[in-house]
Amino acid sequence: MYMAIDLFSGCGGLTQGLHDAGFTVGAAVEIDSLAAETYAANHSGVSLFNADIRSVSATQIMEACGIEKGDLDLLAGCPPCQGFSRLRLNNKRKRMDDPRNRLIDEVFRMVNEIQPKVVMLENVPNLSRYTRYLDFKKKLRKLGYEISDQILDAADFGVPQRRKRLVLLASRLGKISHLTPIIRRNTVRDSIGNLPANIVEKDSLHNQGEQRSERIRQLISAIPKDGGSRKSLSANLTLKCHKKQEGFCDVYGRMRWDDVAPTITGGCINPSKGRFLHPTEDRAITLREAALLQSFPPNYVFLMRRGKYAAAQMIGNALPPIFSRVQAEVIKCHLANKQ
Repeated sequence: MYMAIDLFSGCGGLTQGLHDAGFTVGAAVEIDSLAAETYAANHSGVSLFNADIRSVSATQIMEACGIEKGDLDLLAGCPPCQGFSRLRLNNKRKRMDDPRNRLIDEVFRMVNEIQPKVVMLENVPNLSRYTRYLDFKKKLRKLGYEISDQILDAADFGVPQRRKRLVLLASRLGKISHLTPIIRRNTVRDSIGNLPANIVEKDSLHNQGEQRSERIRQLISAIPKDGGSRKSLSANLTLKCHKKQEGFCDVYGRMRWDDVAPTITGGCINPSKGRFLHPTEDRAITLREAALLQSFPPNYVFLMRRGKYAAAQMIGNALPPIFSRVQAEVIKCHLANKQ
């Protein structure tokens, strides 16, 4: 059994994928208490550090896993990506001042002190343009790691949504390569077209309900089914703010049954944040549907003590388990062939 550590674990999407690929996750680090509680509810066997990664030592993590320097098979991390988002890149001041942009340095600190055989780092594509990321790769090479980094679309690997991400694989055992994309994509229909009765009837994440004004309910019901957008609305239903706004056309748009979903974000249950309306029902997708479109198992627990929008944020921020499982399977084959 191969051992992994999950940095910036969030609610556990990466760990779920690692487990599904056959890895044992020995330890994880997550600063947010709600995400950490959700993680623990699903992955009780992992030594979880609910702390700022800057306050956690590599020695503490190795002791929790029962390993020595150089023993670890995989160190995986998804540093917070909001500081590299496309919108923030349009605001140079916010981009430069965002302290989350420096957390990649903590990943290198852990790599340097733990010396894992393989490193996997995932983030938004814009990270590839960041000086600290380029320095990160240079420092990995100096430690003897061979690197492959590519921008991949999770939809090409079985996740039923478009989600482009930069994925870095680095190995000190030799050359490592990414997997070739699959041929058939999974769709919205594949994921949420036929929800089991226990979800429809009993799952609290599927039955939160919505509170919307009559005006918004009329607007939603007028959006054409199966992929329609607000562009089809009559003038009397078009919101004033949209009449002067040419961009963000996916706002109040419907998903299409036989296509992948748009990127599931922290605003995934709010139709004013993107194309998050159900293909045929007059509502936004539910938290459970969002989690399924992220490829979480249907019984995955998301704690609700901060309300549904905080749960949506956790779901939207997660690394899709199927996507991480595919990367982990590549790493597992690499480890087996090199040892």
